[in-house]
Amino acid sequence: MKQDSLVIVRGGGDLGSGVVLRLACAGYRVVVLEAERPTVVRRKVSFAQAVFDGRASVEGLSSISTTLPELETASIRPGLWNPDDGKGQPVPVVVDPEGRSLDILSPDAVVDARMAKRNLGTDIDDAPLTIGLGPGFEAGRDVDLVIETNRGHRLGRVIRAGSAEPDTGIPGAVLGVSEKRIVRSPASGTFRSTRRIGDLVKAGDKLGEAGGEAVLARTDGVIRGLISDGVELREGQKTGDIDPRGSVIDPATVSDKALAVAGGVLEALLSRGFLPGR
Repeated sequence: MKQDSLVIVRGGGDLGSGVVLRLACAGYRVVVLEAERPTVVRRKVSFAQAVFDGRASVEGLSSISTTLPELETASIRPGLWNPDDGKGQPVPVVVDPEGRSLDILSPDAVVDARMAKRNLGTDIDDAPLTIGLGPGFEAGRDVDLVIETNRGHRLGRVIRAGSAEPDTGIPGAVLGVSEKRIVRSPASGTFRSTRRIGDLVKAGDKLGEAGGEAVLARTDGVIRGLISDGVELREGQKTGDIDPRGSVIDPATVSDKALAVAGGVLEALLSRGFLPGR
């Protein structure tokens, strides 16, 4: 058994942030590693947004952009947060796509939540316990354990041998709407938005521009996610997310999918004896 475990989560997008939120609520110390210009879409529920804004908050839990030297000089008590009163230290977010922090911080567990659909370099020996989210990892070879991320009967299950279900490339349907709820860039170039997350839109409404061309909604609904201004996009890249359920959806709350995946990570940690600090 290891108490007061330190967990590094590689990727602060919506799924990774759901993991961070659930682990912090349980009393784990958590550090997030991110890219220099994160391409997260669901920014209201992504700790990665701290890279752009200095700070970010997800359901009352704050994160703060910091550097590895700053983190080393601190007492490294990240993630110790009381969900009942909202008090505690913010989760550190470090720009470190290469993972240099792993050798320096010596975490008890590493969770690869970058959702690249392939292994970007995570190794089973990166920490005493390594966990991969979704396809691209094989339990027992690339990482110790894999968490299923595909919606359906297996969502959130801990895989101890083998891999998660392969990526279908087809977004999950919401009210019968699948691919059209995803906003994609019509051209390569810098994104500039004209609408905000939470706005209600109709199919054909302009959401911004990329490469001099209009980025359009393809279905009616609420803007659940929209990539940050200034991000360089490639043609066809996911730029936003429209939820056809409309105003009944709060874009600032973690999704059921993210919480299910986070529950799988929590099970994985506890089953291997990595305990929180409280």
